Amino acid sequence: MNRRSLLWTALSSAGAGLLASRANAVTADEKPPARLKVVYHLADADRVNFALGNIQNHFDGVGGPDNVTIALVVLGPALKSFALASTNPDITARIGKFAKAGLQLAACSNTMKAQDVTLDGLLPGFTIADRGGVVRIAELQSQGYLYIRP
Repeated sequence: MNRRSLLWTALSSAGAGLLASRANAVTADEKPPARLKVVYHLADADRVNFALGNIQNHFDGVGGPDNVTIALVVLGPALKSFALASTNPDITARIGKFAKAGLQLAACSNTMKAQDVTLDGLLPGFTIADRGGVVRIAELQSQGYLYIRP
């Protein structure tokens, strides 16, 4: 090995050592992440089970509902899946479980009018997004909620 190769190897090793020690210093000083706030946007009827699965995975992935705030805003064709008259038992059970865990459920007022649905006609736990579902999503985003559309 010639001198140039030895010098290059020595400098590279020293630089790698400095970078590694700096990386360790950064991670040692990091604070635990703040409690995340997430809003799920659900409009497609064929995505209801997928979205509910995502919410369950989200709760599981962060160690439970005590570690995350999740809102589900439902609008468009997806809202029919949460109507008492047409809901399947699996969706009813999952929504009941999520509502008890703190999931915030909001139904778009515009969709409710278009589908002639009242709050009493939806599964328990829903509130009305009075100014519309997309407005509610934007409001939540302005409050620091992260946006997810499964």
